[in-house]
Amino acid sequence: MTLKVPPGRAGRLWLRHRLSALRHGLAVLDRKRRILRRERDRLVRLAARTGEEWEAACREADTRLLRASLLGGRRAIRLAGGGPLAEVRVEWIDAMGTSYPGRSSFRPPAPVASPPLAVTAALVPAREACLAALRAGVEHAVAAEAARIVTAEEAMTGRRIRALRDVLLPRLEEALAAVELALDEMERSDGARVRRALARRRDS
Repeated sequence: MTLKVPPGRAGRLWLRHRLSALRHGLAVLDRKRRILRRERDRLVRLAARTGEEWEAACREADTRLLRASLLGGRRAIRLAGGGPLAEVRVEWIDAMGTSYPGRSSFRPPAPVASPPLAVTAALVPAREACLAALRAGVEHAVAAEAARIVTAEEAMTGRRIRALRDVLLPRLEEALAAVELALDEMERSDGARVRRALARRRDS
């Protein structure tokens, strides 16, 4: 990118304004990165915890389903599996302009009004264990996706900061230094001309 700096003193003002705006933007981006980093760390911990809870709930559901299938057969499980579906809602939240999934609500399906005759007593806790695993899976999916989004945004913000700080900022500072040097030389040259003109006037 080529800097199109206006000539003379206008160029100095132009560069100073852009340097001020850039430094302010870097401060804002750095604050955003710190906030996102804290939120990323929290979400990564949350995703790890909900992942462990989900795995534990799945193991419990597998154990309950195995017990129910041993007592009533797989046909009983298939018959008990019909009916309405669970309902999941995810509320999105915002941190420093980044939207990601936050809280989730889980509404289990209503129990079947007239369960099949093949239902055994073991199917009731198996159903509850499966619902618990599903709820835990929803919570983990929300936490994992939020961690992924915030991690990506934090990394992108870091790349923006490095690009502005390591590339654009030095170029603007160098351009300002060159403009100020040229203006100083021009002012010294003008001053020398004025002094020579005054000296000639005195001599004459």
